[in-house]
Amino acid sequence: MAAGRLETDARKSRDSESHVDEDANENEEEMPNFSDPEDFVDDVTDEELLGDLLRKKPKPSDSVDSVIIVDCIPQVGKDRLEKLKNVIKKLFSKFGNVVNTFYPLDEEGNTKGYMFLEFSSPQNAHEAVKMTNGYKLDKQHVFKVNHFSDFEKYVNIPDEWVPPDPKPYQDLGNLRSFLLNKECYDQFSVIYGEGEKTAIFMNSPEPSKVEERARWTETYVRWSPQGTYLATFHQKGIALWGGPKFSQIMRFSHPGVQLIDFSPCEKYLVTFSPMQDSHEDPQAIIIWDIRSGVKKRGFHCESRSTWPIFKWNYNGDYFARIGEDAISIYETPSFGLMDKKSLKVPAVRDFTWSPTDNIIAYWVPEQSNTPARVTLIEIPSRNELCVRNLFNVADCKMHWQKSGDYLCVKVDRYKAKKIDDKDQVKYSGIYYNFELFRIREKQIPVDKVEEKEPVLAFAWEPVGNKFAYIHGEAPRISVTFYNIQPRGRVELIKTLEKRSANHLFWSPNGQFIVLAGLRSMNGVLEFVDTQDMTIMTQTEHFMATDVEWDPTGRYVVSAVSWWGHKVDNGYWLWNFQGILQHKQPLEKFCQLQWRPRPPSLLSENRIKEIRKNLKTWAQKFEMEDNMRKMTASKDLLDKRRKLMEDYRTYREEKEKEFAKLKPVRLELRSGVDTDELHSQEDNYTEETIEFLVKVEEKVVEE
Repeated sequence: MAAGRLETDARKSRDSESHVDEDANENEEEMPNFSDPEDFVDDVTDEELLGDLLRKKPKPSDSVDSVIIVDCIPQVGKDRLEKLKNVIKKLFSKFGNVVNTFYPLDEEGNTKGYMFLEFSSPQNAHEAVKMTNGYKLDKQHVFKVNHFSDFEKYVNIPDEWVPPDPKPYQDLGNLRSFLLNKECYDQFSVIYGEGEKTAIFMNSPEPSKVEERARWTETYVRWSPQGTYLATFHQKGIALWGGPKFSQIMRFSHPGVQLIDFSPCEKYLVTFSPMQDSHEDPQAIIIWDIRSGVKKRGFHCESRSTWPIFKWNYNGDYFARIGEDAISIYETPSFGLMDKKSLKVPAVRDFTWSPTDNIIAYWVPEQSNTPARVTLIEIPSRNELCVRNLFNVADCKMHWQKSGDYLCVKVDRYKAKKIDDKDQVKYSGIYYNFELFRIREKQIPVDKVEEKEPVLAFAWEPVGNKFAYIHGEAPRISVTFYNIQPRGRVELIKTLEKRSANHLFWSPNGQFIVLAGLRSMNGVLEFVDTQDMTIMTQTEHFMATDVEWDPTGRYVVSAVSWWGHKVDNGYWLWNFQGILQHKQPLEKFCQLQWRPRPPSLLSENRIKEIRKNLKTWAQKFEMEDNMRKMTASKDLLDKRRKLMEDYRTYREEKEKEFAKLKPVRLELRSGVDTDELHSQEDNYTEETIEFLVKVEEKVVEE
């Protein structure tokens, strides 16, 4: 029996092994073959498959690029070496993590006047070189900072200088060609078709199209401050266009760009993108040189609540941004901090540049027992020109007059202050007042105008001494005008009551103003001459969303943007008196912007002389206008005459063709000449038909 069981177990074992071999053979047949054929050629590179990882691969130059050489440091002994190390470490740690330092010493243990620093990244080293080269440690020691990788380059400089090959000149045309128009017609840009089309128009008697392109921009367009360039937005960056044919001048690569700002001198462009930024290489805000297209400097963006983040002075020599308890002022073309340090202003809330002078105005709120204050300082000396203390301040808004003669600070003040049982401070309400700084007068005197009602809008007359503001609540909204007498008091001119207005638009040349009730107020427009406070026109552009004056102050545009309303899109053109000149409906119209003009080349004396002899010039211009109208009438008559001649020629051709086909018509109509029947029907007989319109019954009393 034992032998039988062993034989049975052996048979089962052989059967199971045979089944395993069969399953293995089946699995070998079912498993796919992943090996490449013998003639296969792999044309996929590692960069395509592992591009992100390979870009992070360490390079031999990384360690060298992270090292800088600081020359002209003090030569000190061992007793002062630690103090020197602490000073230098404190200075250079601002630009990143310093991982290593080395101070070469002579035989006596004194420093040799230079040292080496290694940062954690090449970007930090580059920033340190840019910001500390030329740093003045004291009167005798001014740092000379260079990259360690530049050492070999400087050593291998040839003794003989070889001039570089000049780049071929590219003629971009006259970038100010738009100013050569004999009739001084202005240009404006229009985006319509839901942003698909962008066109440039000339504001001639009938607006004429200068240029039109499809998908010229992906969002909107913007003119430079003096009208030289037109900026268009694209996913990869910004493009600038100009010249007679609007050729491309320059491109700036900044993916995801959303906002831009020009310097007043048109030398620099500031771009903002939220997509690209890193701690080591700032990319959120970039300042570019417009002519060369070179990136001058990048910045981080700590706050996106306001734009522009950087505010320029009037000529582009300085730009500044607000920080924590400081205002950082930078110089051009070095793009470094002015005097290597920020302007320390604890709790600073806001600041603004004068439009004509190197003056900064800023305000700080109340702190414990210290009142709020508005301060004017001169740059670059940082001298305080004026300080105004303010009490019970809720908020401040600063408004410079375009000529820089006056500064208005609108102050929202708390009314009577009370302290409840829980020692909590409570206020009974808010009132408003305007602090008016006379910048051109000695010691900058300040006037004060109070207003009890809520202030909705404020605007200075660009050229002159007037200002206007909207106050009150619907339906009792008023507009008040004041005049500042030179070396005198502030006079109330007039208050216009019960107005439908929420925006003020002064003419660029002053005197005339448009009171506009935009969006929620259905587009009510009121044209006012402030010289004698005459209401020239009261009209309406229903659902208007925008109002914009042309640079000369002769025309003003009201528009209904597709971005604000989806119906009745288009723009209307008015003259400065409020007389409608032109209506232009455009499907899905989005934006209209007048092309700015640069400042006049005429001197103030020449401008005064022209204004003095304005009647003489007016007669000359009137004659030219009449001749232009006659020319326009002649052109219209010639156009109509040509259309009539074209019609007669076309009719004669068709009559000949009609006569030629007469045999065909007779054959098709069994010999019946229908032409004679039609000619008889054409002999119309004039008849007079009378019909009853209505019946009126009138009862006559006897």
